Order: sequence, then C-alpha cells, then structure tokens
Amino acid sequence: MIALIIGMLVSLIVTLVCTPLLIRLVHKLHYGQYIRQDGPKSHQVKRGTPTLGGVVINLAILLGWGASALYRYARSGDVPSWSAVLVLFAMLSMGLLGFIDDFAKVRKKQNEGLTIHGKFIGQFVFATAYAVLALLVPTKSGMPSAQPGMSFIETPFLTFDFAGRAVAIVLFVIWVNLLMTAWTNAVNLTDGLDGLAAGSSMIAFVGFAIIAFWESYHIKGGTHEGFSYAVSDPLDLTIIAVCAAVACFGFLWYNANPAEIFMGDTGSLALGGLFAALSIATHTEFLAIILGGLFVIEVCSDVIQITSFHLTHRRVFKMAPIHHHFELCGWPETRVVVRFWMIEIIFVLLALVLFYWDWAARSGLL
Repeated sequence: MIALIIGMLVSLIVTLVCTPLLIRLVHKLHYGQYIRQDGPKSHQVKRGTPTLGGVVINLAILLGWGASALYRYARSGDVPSWSAVLVLFAMLSMGLLGFIDDFAKVRKKQNEGLTIHGKFIGQFVFATAYAVLALLVPTKSGMPSAQPGMSFIETPFLTFDFAGRAVAIVLFVIWVNLLMTAWTNAVNLTDGLDGLAAGSSMIAFVGFAIIAFWESYHIKGGTHEGFSYAVSDPLDLTIIAVCAAVACFGFLWYNANPAEIFMGDTGSLALGGLFAALSIATHTEFLAIILGGLFVIEVCSDVIQITSFHLTHRRVFKMAPIHHHFELCGWPETRVVVRFWMIEIIFVLLALVLFYWDWAARSGLL
C-alpha cells in the first residue's frame, strides 16, 4: 500500500510542478495548437494554446512508477517485473509517435502532422514490437502453469505443435495490433474538448487499478486458484494504473476549460497505448470495451458519420466525433465534458460489476 501511495504522490507532484514549466517553455518556443477551420467557431479562440502536455503525463507516470519500484526494492529487494516494463514500453512508444505528430504540426504551423498512413505505420511497428516482446520476456510471478523464465503470454501456446504455435503467434501479433490501433485512435478522437480525454482517461484507469488490485489481492501462494483471470504481476500493473489516473487528475488542473495546455497526440496516443496494454496484461481485452465505453462511442460516431456520408452523402451527426455534435446542438463545452465524464463513470461501474460477477461465478460464490 505504501508503494501505491508513493507512486500516487510522485505522479501528482510531477504533473503539478512540471506542467506550468512546460507551458512557459512551449509559449517561449511558440509551439501552440492549430485549430481546424471546419470545427465549432467557439474553438477558434483556442488557437495558439500550448500543446505537447502529454510529455508531462508520460513523465509523471514513469517517475511515479519508478519511485514506487525503488521503494519496493529498497524495502524488500523486490525487482520490477517485465510486465510493468512492457506496459510502459507500449505507453512511451505510442507517446513518441504522438510527439512526432505534434512536433510536425507545430513545425508546419497547421493542424495536420503525420499522414494517416505514416501514423498507422508507426502504430504497426510499435504494436508489433510490444507483441513480440510480450512473447519473449519472462515474468516475475508467472502463471500457475508457467515454466521458469516463460512469458505469461506464451504459456497457452504449449498446447500447439510447431505449426499451430506459429499460427497462434501470428494471430496474437495481429490481435495486439488491432487493440493498439483501436484504443490509441479512440482516445485520440476523444481529445477534442478541454479536459474530456484527461478526465475520461482518469476514470478508466481508476477502473483498471481496481481490477489489477483485485487480481493481486487474490493471488495465493503465487497461484490464482479459483480466479477468473490468471495474470502476471498484477501489483505492478496496479501501480501503473494508479499513477496514470493521478497524472491525468493533476493534468486536469491546467487542462480544464479554459485549457492552459493541451495534451496533444503525445498524451492521447500514449494513454491509448497504455489502456490497450493494460487490457492485454490483465487479460480483460473484451471487458475493456465496456470499461472504455465512452471511447468506443466516440469511435463509433466517427465511423457512422464517415460510412453514412460515403454511402448516402448525408451526415448522421452535425459533426463527428459525437462531442462536437452536442456542441453544435447548443450545449456549452463544459456541459458536454461533465456529462461525458458521467457516462464514462457509468461504463466503469458496469465493467467492475461484470468483473466481480465473473470472478464470483468462477470462484463458486454464485
């Protein structure tokens, strides 16, 4: 518990201290946000607002987890797990891709950075790297059936012959690419109003922290007897999820309407990559669809809008993603953001209920 508190405090302090420093630096470098001309007219006043705030979010999560890991090592010699390193790799690699995109925008002085193909190529490279590493690196606590030094992802593949294992590995890499691409773009689309992505991500990561802590609490003797998800190193995952939630919370101090700084793709892609990696690491990939329900709604609204326009040349929404639709319907930006936060809270609560119900059913409590 002390390790969790240390991670929370360090992440919060880093965010609250470093964000204003970054705001001053970005102002000095004239790295302001460029606003799309076809968006709501009320957004034009945001032109020039500092961006690249995701740098602080990434740093806060990394330093928060690092401080917690140092405490655990100093106290009991507990070495950080590869599971945590992998999850952080997913976050930082996607954050790097977002930073390249943000930097391209401010250098070009426009709202378009990397091309769509360029961004997808970057997502494919980093997601594939994560998938390959997940198959190779050993875990600390391991699964009940895992052999020493074996990846928790690799263990189920032992039931296949060589050809079957090869197919399973390829399918896993494709699956990881699908998840990484989906969630990074989902959070990126949600980042369209002051505080919307940061607040919604904070709520979602609180859900992941509860799930990972529950998984950690119910490990007995290094096994997961009667447990619905046999995961590896859930305590490390809990700390990372908590640090992410606190980093988003601290960032909201400066990102709430009217925003003093935007997280940019550096933040949204990193948070999306972290969300996807935590879902994989906690074995809750399908539950994550509900846990991140607001992000799913945002993506679906964009897909519906594009599909409808291509097929019928008509728009279902006044503007997509859907948060802009409600703005154009006359809702103030703050009302849209708060109500969308409420929707995400409902999704997280529903996901936690389903998670507990599944655990109780598998444990014979129902």
